[in-house]
Amino acid sequence: MAPNNRIVAVLGPTNTGKTHYAIERMLGHRTGIMGLPLRLLAREVYDKIVALRGPSVVALVTGEERIVPPRAKYWVCTVEAMPEGMGSDFLAVDEIQLCADPERGHVFTDRLLRARGLHETLFLGAETMRKAIAALVPTADFMHRERFSELSYSGQKKISRMPERSAIVSFSVDNVYGIAELLRRQKGGAAVVMGALSPRTRNAQVEMYQNGDVDYLVATDAIGMGLNLDVNHVAFSATSKFDGNRMRPLLPTELAQIAGRAGRHMNNGSFGVTGEAAPLHDELVEAITENRFAPLTKLYWRNAKLQFGSTKALISALEQHTSNEWLTRVRESCDLAALKTLVQDAEVAARASDGASVALLWDVCRIPDFRSISNRQHAELLGVIYNYLHEKGQIPQDWLARSINSLDNTKGDIDALSKRLAYIRTWTYVAQRKDWAQDHEHWREATRAVEDRLSDALHIALTQRFVDRRTSILMRRLKQKESLVADVNKDGEVTVEEQFVGRLEGFQFRQDASASPDEAKTLRSASLQALAPEFHLRADRMYNAPDTEIDFTEQGGLMWGSSAVGKLIPGSNALKPHVQAFVDVEAGPEVAEKVTRRLQHFIDRKIATLFEPLINMQRDESLTGMARGFAFQMIEGLGVLDRADVGEDVKSLDQEARSALRKHGIRFGQFTIFMPLLLKPAPTRLRLLLWSLASGLQEFPEAPPPGLVTVPTDETKPAGYHLKSGYRAAGERALRVDMAERLADMLRTQDTRGGFEATADMLSITGMTLEQFANLMQGLGYRAEKAERVKVKAPAAEPVASGPASDAEVSGDAMPAAVETAPEDAPTAEIPAAEPEAPTSEGEDATKEAAPVEMEVFYTFAWGAKRVERAADGPRKGQKPRGKPKQERAPKGKGGKPGGTSGKAERFQARPPKRDKPIDPDNPFAAALKGFNKK
Repeated sequence: MAPNNRIVAVLGPTNTGKTHYAIERMLGHRTGIMGLPLRLLAREVYDKIVALRGPSVVALVTGEERIVPPRAKYWVCTVEAMPEGMGSDFLAVDEIQLCADPERGHVFTDRLLRARGLHETLFLGAETMRKAIAALVPTADFMHRERFSELSYSGQKKISRMPERSAIVSFSVDNVYGIAELLRRQKGGAAVVMGALSPRTRNAQVEMYQNGDVDYLVATDAIGMGLNLDVNHVAFSATSKFDGNRMRPLLPTELAQIAGRAGRHMNNGSFGVTGEAAPLHDELVEAITENRFAPLTKLYWRNAKLQFGSTKALISALEQHTSNEWLTRVRESCDLAALKTLVQDAEVAARASDGASVALLWDVCRIPDFRSISNRQHAELLGVIYNYLHEKGQIPQDWLARSINSLDNTKGDIDALSKRLAYIRTWTYVAQRKDWAQDHEHWREATRAVEDRLSDALHIALTQRFVDRRTSILMRRLKQKESLVADVNKDGEVTVEEQFVGRLEGFQFRQDASASPDEAKTLRSASLQALAPEFHLRADRMYNAPDTEIDFTEQGGLMWGSSAVGKLIPGSNALKPHVQAFVDVEAGPEVAEKVTRRLQHFIDRKIATLFEPLINMQRDESLTGMARGFAFQMIEGLGVLDRADVGEDVKSLDQEARSALRKHGIRFGQFTIFMPLLLKPAPTRLRLLLWSLASGLQEFPEAPPPGLVTVPTDETKPAGYHLKSGYRAAGERALRVDMAERLADMLRTQDTRGGFEATADMLSITGMTLEQFANLMQGLGYRAEKAERVKVKAPAAEPVASGPASDAEVSGDAMPAAVETAPEDAPTAEIPAAEPEAPTSEGEDATKEAAPVEMEVFYTFAWGAKRVERAADGPRKGQKPRGKPKQERAPKGKGGKPGGTSGKAERFQARPPKRDKPIDPDNPFAAALKGFNKK
């Protein structure tokens, strides 16, 4: 054959550059036509040629798309849509081995036998076609091309262990979706490629894979037809498929065609199996890797010389057999099945009575069944179209508009959108026919616009369902080792690369709880890497923040604003607690050290400020001897001591020592020795915290509300709680220690041996009723005798002035003077009830009934310490409990001290079992502590 009219079969495995070679050859000619097996591949090749030569000279013709510029020189088509009789200089048909396909093989065989370029014809395909082409096209030359890279078999792998840049192949929509969903949970997502997708949807999905938004692709065997993707590994999730009639195993050549998509240009690729697919046997693996397959011996064929004299003649021509040993008649195709169904319809049969009508009927029957519905339903739609065309010459505009508009809906799930997209393809195909609809350009644009909208909606739906964009973006950034950018808003919400990942609470990152376990590791890794600068900025900001922005909680937590940033832990002594910062390990030791140092400065300054009298006394070197020892006890007691615990030590202090201690603000009271300045709410709150911490309590009691003179006693609180709160426990209520001393001053003026009644001042300073006061006095060691008497209206007496409590010293045993000389069993003085007054009006009727007598309740109090047990805080030092059997006495702790505390600590008091206290979900410190302890 002359060089200017040559036919060449370019054969070889995948990744040999056959299609690229054909494009180069076509562009070397003035005009050319290239037929491709898929609409998707046709669009890909069209885009490549447009990029090289511009859109004005390149046409794209498929069954559903037609872009034909006026000066078109190069036509890119699907094989079925290749124009005949155009007489172009160059012609190529790709994937020529599809001549052996049961569904479409007859179309490729027809192009092999009849399609030619004026100067050059190329047939591109597998080596298995060599003998068939040599027999059917004797003038053809052959060119073999070797694969650019090696292909190897890697066996079976779980999807969870699938390497990046992998394509998992399945042969049903349900399996494709299921695998994509699994990859979303485990790997961040996958792109989906199926033959049923529109080019617009497919391109959007492929672009998402190609640019690295996702590293996995789930596809049908559509990727085997020349789609150029950056795939390193192909995994078969199944090796059988439904071919339209039955489930059948994939042929070795089909497996090789798909597996060969692994490896791009010079990059080696691999293939294997996954899921329920059985491992491939050695002979098959060798055949795929070595590209050695049995040659094809039969190609599908259908008679191309059709007779349109009648429907019967047409069907007969389509069913004609061939005597060529290389060819076999194709099985009944969709278009022939539709024709046979339609000719059974009386109206259609009556209309198809001449050659033109039969030819029109055949054109209508060639509309593909994009909807994949039953043959009868498809034929019914074709019958309506044919009747309109035969009767009116065109499809009515209103009927076409209703059919298209009913599909123009982007709402719904993936299945609904896919179904509408398949339906619109029918009308897209119809609109490509110039003579089938009035103003076909309008309908071509209208159907294209609806398809584009549905394609975009389907791409979005696929992405939303099968891609965790957050995880995929973060994984890509981590893989590329790019600097991640984090943003933290005022509410602590953290976004990385504009993706919400969690919250930053102080210096601890709480990642989004909605993240699945599979993505949690990636999420945390990316988040903490991006947050590294934020941790340092926050540490600097906190280090320079004023103390007013930091505070401590009742439970020893340390707060910076509303964020828990640490907690107090016991130190060398009560006034020297240490700090444990809540800082993620990933923030680094520098951040942790800076936060710890700042918190330590805060608590040290807080203690120095609120306990300034104690600190000054601790530093006073002029205190020596007994005074210094007592000062040490006062410091250990955090400014409040029960006099009963240090009675002997107080007795041993001389006046000079006491004077030196008073200069530091110590008041020696009858019940309590304390520093009045430390009874204020702020020092009291801190004292309770430091005492709880030093005592090793698991649950720290809270301070009473400020401003209250008395509070109810609480037996569930640990021993010593009321004293450290600044209260003296007595009976059912506890009295503030300074008020208790004022009351003691008043009691010293009373006859505690003979008995006395409560004065108005006593009730006033305690804020109690008479009944409550009686209970309080009993708690302080007095007997209370209750009685009634006639209420007497006494003239108003001038109130007794009650100035501030004196600081007068009392005897070492802290008892009133009257009590010291009275015997223990001194009787309580009985006060006779007053007689009612006689009438004073002389003229009053003596026979008139006397007015009812009004009675009042009163109490007489007398000292009775030996018959009253100590309340709440236990017996005095060295005093045995009265009225209790030996087994109920307080057990001794370490060092023989009651309650197990050191030094002059509080005495043991029985407590009910500790109750579990639920964590307050609104308490930021409790939540932070819980998270911190988990580490």
